[in-house]
Amino acid sequence: MKKLLNVLLVLLSIQIANAQIRAVTSEGDEVLLHENGQWEYFKESPNELIEIPNNEQSYVKDKKATFLVKSNVLKNVGIWINPKVWSFKKGEEGGITEYEFDKKGDDLFAMMISEKSQIPLETLKQLAFENARSVAPDMKVLKEEYRTVNNTEVIMMQMAGTIQGTRFSYFGYYFSNKDGVVQLLAYCTENLFNGYISDIETFLNGFVNQSK
Repeated sequence: MKKLLNVLLVLLSIQIANAQIRAVTSEGDEVLLHENGQWEYFKESPNELIEIPNNEQSYVKDKKATFLVKSNVLKNVGIWINPKVWSFKKGEEGGITEYEFDKKGDDLFAMMISEKSQIPLETLKQLAFENARSVAPDMKVLKEEYRTVNNTEVIMMQMAGTIQGTRFSYFGYYFSNKDGVVQLLAYCTENLFNGYISDIETFLNGFVNQSK
């Protein structure tokens, strides 16, 4: 199950080098340019029409999160974890994940994807959704909002969709600054999500940007 989940999340994750490019023709029409030279008219998705709300609550790391997993890609960025609850390892060399996390004894997983590309925060979130929908056409954004996590602004996005006949849920924080971007994503099969939501939010709230 873990191997399948990791493969599926990699498919859903942003790969900047392969991202589609939006452009405007001389007639003012928006188009998507693909790497293979093909193009298509851009169709605005319903998710782009909804203004992202701002959650006024401040989120802070759990007191039991005592171990800092620091990014080697983005300076001063990392995540505090409870080492009694979560294990972690570095992503495979040449892969897109910087770190992979497992909740010990459970089918709940997470990963940190860090890149030095400068991408506006809302664009990062939209790219993540568009990539997800290209793999799971029924993928839907169930909830999204701005959050302040340990004094750092992120976008929270919850998605669910069907891949190879199985429903999956994804809950992530998206962060962007002048040094690059971070996607911190937790995921499991949809039937387990409600039972894991507290664990997921506690984990994600360990995210920290110490450059301030």
